[in-house]
Amino acid sequence: MVAALYLLPALTHRAAAQLPALAWPKVTLESRPWTRWWWLGSAVDSANIGSSLSALAAAGFGGVEVTAIYGVKGAESASVPYLSDRWVQLLRHTVSEAARLGMRVDMPPGSGWRTGGPFVTDADANASLRILEDTLRADRTWTSDFAARHVEAVVAVSDDGHAVEIAHVPVPKSLTWQAPPGRWTIYIAETRFSGDDVKRAAPGGEGRAMDVFSRAAVDHVLRAFDDRLTALPRGALRSYFHDSFEYTGNGSTELFQAFRQRRGYDLASHLPALLGKGEPDTVARVKSDYRQTLDEMLLENFLQPFTAWSHARGSLSRNQAHGSPGNLLDLYAAADIPETEIFGPPAGHEEEVLINKFASSAAHVTGRPLASAESFTWLGEHFSSTLDDVKQAADALFVGGINHLVYHGTAYSPRDTPWPGWQFYAAAEFNPRNAFWRDLPAFDRYVTRVQSVLQAGQPDNDVLLYWPVWDNWHDARGLRMDFKVRPLDWLMPTPVGKLAASLWKTGVGFDYFSDRMLAERLSAAGGRLRSGRAAYRAVVVPATEHMPPETFGRLMELARAGGNVIFLNRMPADVPGLSRLDERRSQLAALERGLVLSAPDGGGVRRAALGRGFVLVGGELSTLLQVANVRRETMVDHSGVRFIRQRTKVGREYFVTHAGRDSLYGWVPLAIPAASVVLMDPLTGRAGVANRRDTPYGATEVFLQLDAGASLVLRTFDRPVVAPAWAYRSASAEPVPLRARWEVSFVDGGPAMPAPFLSDAPRAWTGRGDAEGDRFAGTARYRCNFDAPRGAGAYLLDLGRVAESARVRLNGRDLGVLFSHPFRVETGVLQASGNTLEVEVTNLSANRIRDLDVRGVSWKIFHDINYVGLDYKPFDASKWPVRPSGLIGPVTLQALTHTAVRAPPSD
Repeated sequence: MVAALYLLPALTHRAAAQLPALAWPKVTLESRPWTRWWWLGSAVDSANIGSSLSALAAAGFGGVEVTAIYGVKGAESASVPYLSDRWVQLLRHTVSEAARLGMRVDMPPGSGWRTGGPFVTDADANASLRILEDTLRADRTWTSDFAARHVEAVVAVSDDGHAVEIAHVPVPKSLTWQAPPGRWTIYIAETRFSGDDVKRAAPGGEGRAMDVFSRAAVDHVLRAFDDRLTALPRGALRSYFHDSFEYTGNGSTELFQAFRQRRGYDLASHLPALLGKGEPDTVARVKSDYRQTLDEMLLENFLQPFTAWSHARGSLSRNQAHGSPGNLLDLYAAADIPETEIFGPPAGHEEEVLINKFASSAAHVTGRPLASAESFTWLGEHFSSTLDDVKQAADALFVGGINHLVYHGTAYSPRDTPWPGWQFYAAAEFNPRNAFWRDLPAFDRYVTRVQSVLQAGQPDNDVLLYWPVWDNWHDARGLRMDFKVRPLDWLMPTPVGKLAASLWKTGVGFDYFSDRMLAERLSAAGGRLRSGRAAYRAVVVPATEHMPPETFGRLMELARAGGNVIFLNRMPADVPGLSRLDERRSQLAALERGLVLSAPDGGGVRRAALGRGFVLVGGELSTLLQVANVRRETMVDHSGVRFIRQRTKVGREYFVTHAGRDSLYGWVPLAIPAASVVLMDPLTGRAGVANRRDTPYGATEVFLQLDAGASLVLRTFDRPVVAPAWAYRSASAEPVPLRARWEVSFVDGGPAMPAPFLSDAPRAWTGRGDAEGDRFAGTARYRCNFDAPRGAGAYLLDLGRVAESARVRLNGRDLGVLFSHPFRVETGVLQASGNTLEVEVTNLSANRIRDLDVRGVSWKIFHDINYVGLDYKPFDASKWPVRPSGLIGPVTLQALTHTAVRAPPSD
C-alpha cells in the first residue's frame, strides 16, 4: 500500500490551505471516520475502555459517540447506573483516554434514543393530541368529568355546520352543556401522554420521552441532564447528538396557544377538520397550518435551544432531522453538524442520494463545514456485509455531499467475553471480534483520504432546488406528517422529487433550499446566488401548487439583485394554509401580475428581465438551464458514474465513483475548463498529472481509466501544473491464467484452525468436506511460486473472486489490501521465473455465527430487544448455507506497459 501524504491531526474544521498539487489535504479528527460506541448496560470499566479505544484508534477512527443502552444478561452486577457519579467518572476517563489517543467523544443528552429519562415529569412528557367525539340531540344535557385529563377545548357542531365553543383552556374539570335545537356532535381536544418512553434505555436512564414541542419541557429536561454532568469539564465533548426523530406525539400542552399566536385563528374552532371532516380543501388547509405550527415549535422550542445549550457547554450540536414532522432542511440546518442516515440494504443509490442531500444541502446553504451520516445501519444481515458493500454505500454518501461518516456501530465488549462478545442488534458489527476488522484499517484509510478532500473544498453545485413542503402539508389525509428516510413516498413521486432525480441523472449538481433559507440566507450579486460557502447559477422552482407570497416576493428580489430564477412549467397556483387566506391570495396574485413575461421563444421559454437578473418559465428543463448558463457534467452519461464537485483556491475538485458494470476508458469532458488536471487514487494514495486536451469549443477533456467499482479524485487547476505524470495502464497482451500449485494455510481466526491443504488452482476453503473450514472465520494464506508468462516485466494481477478481502505480497513486497472490486493490483516488474505470491484472504464471520446457532450455543444474551435480524424477528443463522470463503479466482496475469503520453489534439 502506498503511504498517504498525511500530516499530523489538527482539531479544525477550516479548509486546508493551498497544498502541493499531488498532496492530499491534511488529516483532522473529522476527516477520519467515527463510530457509535454502544455501552451495553453501561457495564464498562476503565481498563476495557482504554483497550477498546486503543483498538479503534489503531484502526483509524477519529472519535466515538458514547451511547448507553440496555444491558447484558449475566452482567447486571457490572452495570453502572446512567448519569450516576461513577458513570460520569467513567465518561471523564473516556474523554481523557480518547484525547491521549488523538480522538474525541460525542454523546446524546440521554440514553438510548428519544431524549428523556427519569427526570421527565408528567407535564414534560411527550404528548399526543386526541380528538374525541360524542353526539347529542336537541334539548339534551351533556355532561363530562375531566378531573384526570388535560382537555384543550370542547366544541359542539350542529349538522348544519353551526359551531359553539363549550369550553377552552383552562377547561373546567366538570362540564355541563344544554344542547340547542338540532343534532350536535361534540368534539373534545385532549392532550395525553403519547406512550413514548426512552427507547433502548440504559439502566438508570429509563423514563418517558420529553415533549419536544414544548420549550418549558425541553428547558427542564436539559437542565436536569446538565445537573448530572457538573463534573464534566466544559468542552470535554466535541458535540451533543440527537438521533432520528422517533417520537410519536403529535401534540403539546402548548399547541393551541402557539397556534393562535402563529396562525391568527383558533384551532379549537376547526376540530372536525383535524379529523378529516369538512370540505377537502379547507381540511387540507387547516392541517397545513397545524403541520406548519408543529414545524415551528420543533425548531424554536427544541432544536435551536438544543444547539444553544450545546454551545454553552463548549460543544457542537449534531442532529438527525429525518423522521420528524417539520421541514427537514431547516431542522438539519439548526445543528452545527447535520446528519442523515442510510438504513437497510440499498434501495437504489439514486433514492438514497436524493434524501441524503437534504442534510448536505442544509450544510452547504448555511455554511456548515461538516455534513454527517449514520452509516451502514442494517446494510445487510448480521456479519454478512463485506467491506466491498460498505465501500459502495460510502461512495453513495460521498457523492451526495456527505463528508463525515459515523459508523453504526461498535459495541463495547470486555476482553474476556467469549466470541463473538457483546453485540448490538442492528448490523453491521464494526468491532475487533468481526473477522473483517483485520482489513478494516485499509477501508478507514480510504474514507479518511476521501473525507479530507471533501472537507477541504467549498460546495460547487450550480442549482438551488426549491422544496415546496407546503404541497406535502396540503393533504387532507392523516394528521402529523413525517418525512422519513424510508419510504420516500413523500419525495420521489412529487414534482420536486422527479426534478431532483432528473438533475442528478443528467449531471447537474444541486442543493435543496427552503422558504426559511431563502428569507434568511440567500443573496444575489454578479449573476450568482450566494449562501454560506456556496455560490449557485440559478434557482429552480418545480411545478408548485402552494407558495407563500413572501417566498415569491423574495425570489423576485433575488432576480432584481442579479440572480436567475427558473419556474418549471408554471408559476405557483395558490397560497398554503387557511390563515389570512384571502389577503395572502391577493398578495400572491399581485406579485405574479407584476411579472411581465415575454411570449415563448423557439425553446418554449418565457422570460422577464428583472433588475440585473432574469425570471424564466418553461417546460423543458435542459433548455432553461442552458439559458441560465448551467452546464451539466456529461461523465454521468457513462452508466454508473456519479460525482460531486467542489471549489478550491486554485480550481475544482471532483470525487468520482463508478457503480456500474463496464469500465470507463476514454476522454471525459469537464463542465469547467482547466489548465491542468491531477488524478488521485484514494485507495492507494498515488497521484499524478492527468492526460488532458482542449476541444475546439474551449472545453477541457481528461483521459480516465475508471474500473467498475472504483473511485477517483480529480483535482483541476486554473494554471498549468508541473508535477509527475499519472501512469496509465496499457495492456500489451490478453490475460493468462496463473498456473501454479497453491499452498493454503490458516494464520488467524477461529474457532479452530483448519488443516492446511494443497490445490492446483485457487479454491474456497469451504465446501471441501472439512467441518473446521466450514465454520472458520478469519484469515488463510494462499501461497504459490510461478514464472512470468511473458518473461520479466510489469503485469496486472487479477485475483478474480475474493471472499472477502485480501492482503497481497509478491516477492517480499506488499502490494496492498484489496477489499473491493475489481480485485486487481499492479505487480511492478516480475522476475522471469521464481516469483512468490502470497495472498492472505479474510472472510466474514457469517459461517462462525452460523455454527454457533447450529450447535445451539447461547450467545444472544441481551436485554430489551436482545438480538434480531433484518426482519426484526429473533435472529437465527442456523439455516444459512455455508458462505464460500477464500481465494476463488480465477487468478490471471496481464502484461502491462505504462504511458503518460500527452494528449493529441481534440477530434
